[in-house]
Amino acid sequence: MKNEGSLLLSDYAAEIAATDVLNSHDFNPVLQGLYGEVGGIMATAKKNVRERTAYPGFKKAAVEEFGDTLWYLAAICRRLQIPLEDIFAEATNHGNFRNIGVASDVAEGALAYIAVPVDSTTSLDTTLVRLGQSAAALLGSTPTRITLISFARAYLDAMHAAKLAFSEVARGNLRKARGAFLEPQAEDLAGLDFDSDFGIEEQLPRNFKIRVNQRGSGKSYLQWKGVFIGDPLTDNIADHDGYRFHDVFHFSYAAILHWSPVMRALIRHKRKSNPRYDEEQDSGRAIVVEEGVSAWIFSRAKELNFFENQEKVSLGLLKTIGEFVAGYEVEKCPLKLWERAILDGYAVFRQLKANQGGWIIGNREQRTITYMPLESEK
Repeated sequence: MKNEGSLLLSDYAAEIAATDVLNSHDFNPVLQGLYGEVGGIMATAKKNVRERTAYPGFKKAAVEEFGDTLWYLAAICRRLQIPLEDIFAEATNHGNFRNIGVASDVAEGALAYIAVPVDSTTSLDTTLVRLGQSAAALLGSTPTRITLISFARAYLDAMHAAKLAFSEVARGNLRKARGAFLEPQAEDLAGLDFDSDFGIEEQLPRNFKIRVNQRGSGKSYLQWKGVFIGDPLTDNIADHDGYRFHDVFHFSYAAILHWSPVMRALIRHKRKSNPRYDEEQDSGRAIVVEEGVSAWIFSRAKELNFFENQEKVSLGLLKTIGEFVAGYEVEKCPLKLWERAILDGYAVFRQLKANQGGWIIGNREQRTITYMPLESEK
């Protein structure tokens, strides 16, 4: 699959298949999911009409909603053993579309055709009504080839009216779904080492041990290489919830995501040799963003017993994190890696809280963070 240009629907369908963990014999979840995503498209469009310039994120939101809808359509086709590209080919084999020949960017083919709706004046509202009607027609029974083609036609009309590129929608969904549901492979993590080109004094340490000790005052203290770092912390809340140990989350981000402006500040390893990195990635605003993400996740974690006995983090929470860190280097990390950083970080947090301290051991090469009790230092 190419990195730029057109995207073969057969490639999309093949790459996305591994993210489909729903019952392969049950149509109801995917039909209901598709119907819900069409509702999401309508809600996004309504918000855009209502708020106009106050909603600058319309395109990004619309790309995501159309992409999620495509995921469910591909899932339906997979269950019916109908190639996704066949459904769209038949959807555009219609008088409402005309084919425009273009030079192909696929090595095996010299010429490709772009199907363009003949009527470019149809409003987004009108096409969305048709899309909703065609989605409703899929409910209640096993979809037929004809109803799928009708839906695909309405889908293309609505996407055209929204002024979105199909390849952008498909690629965005592919990145999102694989990043959220599949464990990242080595090739997925290539290039996600954000400081390897800097000197050792400006890198987050490849291996680190942080000593955390709670004293009689109730404050927790951090030590790295025998030197105290940061300020002593309390929970700063009437409900003693252990937030005094929250620095473990920054160390988890450093070990697993290779990102933590907070840890860089604590150990004075900012990338000052490059003023742009120092200003845009390592300084005040980036630190505030990381602290904000950690505090927000913590408020959710309290409701879930700090993720004890949980193997997943909700996709909604992960997507919100993605919005938090947009514009920073860590946005390149797949959501599944964020999930690992959260779950592993909270596993260590629970042990720190239970034992009122301990050792935090991070390994960036293995992207791991573990706990060791203080008694082990003797």
